[in-house]
Amino acid sequence: MNRFEYIPARLNENESFVSKESQIKLYDGDQKTQFEEGELVLTTHRMFWGRPGEIARAAVCLCLNLKYIVSVSEEQASNFVFGRKTRLILHLRPAAADKQPGPLDNSNNSFIKLSGKHGVLPEFANALRETLQARIWNVQIPSTQTGLNGGEPQETPQDRAAREAKLRMRTGIGGIEKAIEQKTKETEENIALAFQDLRVLMAMAKDMVSIARVISDKIRSQKGEISNDETVRFKSYLLSLGIDDPVTRDGYSSDSAYYKSLAGQLCEMLLDPLEEAGGMMSLADVYCRVNRARGLELLSPEDLLQACRCMEGPMKLRTFPSGAMVLQLDSQDDELTANDTLSLVQESNSLAVEELAKARNISLILAKERLLTAERLGKLCRDESLEGLRFYPNFILEPPA
Repeated sequence: MNRFEYIPARLNENESFVSKESQIKLYDGDQKTQFEEGELVLTTHRMFWGRPGEIARAAVCLCLNLKYIVSVSEEQASNFVFGRKTRLILHLRPAAADKQPGPLDNSNNSFIKLSGKHGVLPEFANALRETLQARIWNVQIPSTQTGLNGGEPQETPQDRAAREAKLRMRTGIGGIEKAIEQKTKETEENIALAFQDLRVLMAMAKDMVSIARVISDKIRSQKGEISNDETVRFKSYLLSLGIDDPVTRDGYSSDSAYYKSLAGQLCEMLLDPLEEAGGMMSLADVYCRVNRARGLELLSPEDLLQACRCMEGPMKLRTFPSGAMVLQLDSQDDELTANDTLSLVQESNSLAVEELAKARNISLILAKERLLTAERLGKLCRDESLEGLRFYPNFILEPPA
């Protein structure tokens, strides 16, 4: 960072704007700095960094002369929220003795990094490389000289170098603008195609719902040319597709009748999944499974909760002391579940919550409640430490053989 200077953000003579990037963070080597969420403006000679709006007002900003940049490389960084992003690494020459004051007088790092929430866009990186290759800041543009005989002006080597540099610069910037334009065009075409596909999908979904209702009516009335075997087959197909005429509020005059009918349909829908899950399923998993099966007729969390409270068998809503809610089969027995959990703990000497969840393919909430239930029944003992919560067999009540 000791190559940066504090200079007003104004273009000098023969200096031109090249590109701009926003929400950029500066690193001194690998170390974070206080310069975050700023605007980065690239010119043919320099690079300015300032807070949003400062560069537009020509205020005093950080400035890095491009002559200090030796090369540019990239690194990939990952973020849990924003995903993968690209950072630019600028490898720098030592600071000149006549450099203006800046944020640091000395730095042991020979490079800086440019980063941001979404990384640095490829367009800006390409513009920077093109500008460094053109090296406009090294070109002096003197007036042309006349010939020895006073004839037509002759092109000097300096003029030729300036002309070639300008040509390279125009070509580079033109290529960047063309690439940006092509990328924008492709994005617009992809968005238009996505919306077109979405409209087709919505139209097909309406047709599928209509067909499902017709088939459901035939199944109920047993009319037409549908045999008993075909009835069972059709119903299994509809249930697997998740469009088996879901119960909606529109068909009932009172909330109690709606919740009771919905509870009956939920019991029919969730009986097999509950048995496959070991007799218990968290209410969050139930909500996701039910709404995925209902397709367009989504349930609200409140309607699902009220319907579960109205269940009279073969399953019921259960609330654990921790406040976790689950749907549980009436045949589910805490003693049998605790013995099964104890056998797993004995096989491994001890178990954490996540280990039980993985062994029984259940959610972390259910795994923790199974361990706590076994503890309440005296089957297990807990050990809480810096490493986390673990459960061991209760050798006090049941000593090892």
